[in-house]
Amino acid sequence: MTGLYRPNAGIVLFNREGKVLVCARADKPDMQWQFPQGGIDDGETPAQAAERELGEETGIATARMVYAAPQAIKYDYPPAVFDKFQKMGRPHIGQEQYWFLFFFPENEKIDFATHPEEIEFKAYEWVDFDEAVRRIVGFKKKSYHYAAEVFTPVIRDYLAAIK
Repeated sequence: MTGLYRPNAGIVLFNREGKVLVCARADKPDMQWQFPQGGIDDGETPAQAAERELGEETGIATARMVYAAPQAIKYDYPPAVFDKFQKMGRPHIGQEQYWFLFFFPENEKIDFATHPEEIEFKAYEWVDFDEAVRRIVGFKKKSYHYAAEVFTPVIRDYLAAIK
C-alpha cells in the first residue's frame, strides 16, 4: 500500500458494565496499553479489517459491531517508531485510523494465542474509557480522544437499550 499514512482499523470492545478492553503489547518489556488494531489489507474494507484484527489479536470471533466512527483520524509516528518501520520496509509517516465499536459477547474468552505466529498482547484489563485514553502512548492520544468522544454516548445508549 502506498501513501504517507498506513490505513489502520482500531477496535474498541466494551462489555455490559460499560468498560473497554485495553491490552498490553507483548513486544514491550513494560505495560504499554492500547486497543486492538491493525493494518487494512489490499482489497479489504476498514470494517473487514477490524473484524479480522479483533479475531487475530484476541481470539474473539462473535463480537457484534455496534458503530463505526464517521471519520478516520491521522497520527504521525515519533522518530524512533518511524525509523523502526522504515527498516521493516514500511514507508509511512503515521497511520490513518478508522475506529469501530464492538460489544463483547459474554460467552467468549480472550485468547492472545489464536494467531501464534504473531502474538500482539500479553495481558488485558477492562477499564473506564477515560482510563484507557490516559494509558495510551502520547502519539496516539488524539486518535484515542476522538474514539472516546464518538463512542462514549453510543456505549451509554446501547447499554440502556439492552437492560
